[in-house]
Amino acid sequence: VILTPTHLAIVMEYASSGELFERISNAGSFNDDEARFFFQQLISGVSYCHSMQVCHRDLKLENTLLDGSPAPRLKICDFGYSKSALLHSQPKSTVGTPAYIAPEVLLRKEYDGKLLVCFLSAKRGQMVFGMNRGIADVWSCGVTLYVMLMGAYPFEDPDEPKDFRKTINRILSVQYSVPENIQISEDCRHLISRIFVGDPAQRITMPEIRNHVWFLKNLPADLIDDKMISDQFEEPDQPMQSIDTIMQIISEATVPPIGLYNLEMMDDDMDDLDSEPDLDIDSSGEIIYAM
Repeated sequence: VILTPTHLAIVMEYASSGELFERISNAGSFNDDEARFFFQQLISGVSYCHSMQVCHRDLKLENTLLDGSPAPRLKICDFGYSKSALLHSQPKSTVGTPAYIAPEVLLRKEYDGKLLVCFLSAKRGQMVFGMNRGIADVWSCGVTLYVMLMGAYPFEDPDEPKDFRKTINRILSVQYSVPENIQISEDCRHLISRIFVGDPAQRITMPEIRNHVWFLKNLPADLIDDKMISDQFEEPDQPMQSIDTIMQIISEATVPPIGLYNLEMMDDDMDDLDSEPDLDIDSSGEIIYAM
């Protein structure tokens, strides 16, 4: 985050290969291996966000960018709808893109990181509440995977794809299918079926996805453990700014630059002159009083 005399700027990494959406649009769809390559990166990136107590809430193909390397690295962008468990209140708002929204978000239930999952403790024989973080993001990742494989959205009505009401009803009823002409592995089918579960308490979690047999196949070495994933987001020669530093810069941005206050006062004075009915200003700029 940088503050100049005229602008508050956020400097971000340049992703020269554009959106993943464009890549799929050009290809039509991906096979198992190519879809898995990008899905592994997506899940690893979202898992990192969740480990930092941030849930994205608007994951979609248009918000995943690719760098220019031969084996493109996926970059998650547009955190405008994101929520931090450390900074924000519990969200119930319905945000996101219709085709990617999870059922619990549409139903306005508490979600995205503080959904309480109740289970029975075998040792103590009592009810225990645990946190299932970012479960709505899991659903959106599943939609992304489906589109990569099928070249279509899972919950759109084939006859009326632009009818959002039908899309929402199909999401709430978890009504989707895998076209017969699409060849995907049984392991992939199983993973999709575990993601598209209407009850978020029963849906597969991020850690479970990362341990799924389909996900683990050909997993790049730098995505194997959390430490290696975390290292990807830190530039050794460019230390990350702390939250305190960023907040200080933002606070400084609210203070008008030196001299701006006097200019604004001058503008106010001129406005007063313009509104005075008994004053006129001739072409020389001098004030003429009406007698």
